[in-house]
Amino acid sequence: MKTYRRQIREKILQALYTIELRDTDIDSAAGWLLTQEILDDPNAMKFFNMLIGSIKAHMSEIDCYIERHTFNWDMSRIAIIDKNILRMALAEILYCEDIPPKVSINEAIEIAKKFSSTEKSSKFVNGILDAIFNELKTDGKIHKNGRGLIDHSTAKLHKNETSK
Repeated sequence: MKTYRRQIREKILQALYTIELRDTDIDSAAGWLLTQEILDDPNAMKFFNMLIGSIKAHMSEIDCYIERHTFNWDMSRIAIIDKNILRMALAEILYCEDIPPKVSINEAIEIAKKFSSTEKSSKFVNGILDAIFNELKTDGKIHKNGRGLIDHSTAKLHKNETSK
């Protein structure tokens, strides 16, 4: 049976949530949550390991982006679920070359609708991710390869402007 990336994202979110509440590391938390279906699917495990590895390796950088775009909000005041959805989506946007940023943002919004305790969470997640995405795009920090992954006309325009 094919494992869908949404299922993996949800498991990673649950692992991130667990480490916020318990004294454990992300690998242990994730290990408890993986189903046999995911473990048996090499593509699922590749995506899982890549995404969780990106989050682990770049958590402080990702958190800096979140902090810069959550005006008047201390990171400790952001709901744990929302904060971890933002972390996961930003890791995808920044480090998963084969996933279009809009897919990462849409997945984050849908996961927020499912897991967050308030309807406003999905709007909050959308607003923060959109602002960060626009900054990253303007700064030329999104490196995606392949058809449909990024608007290359905007990237070329930015490249031409910076080379002047």
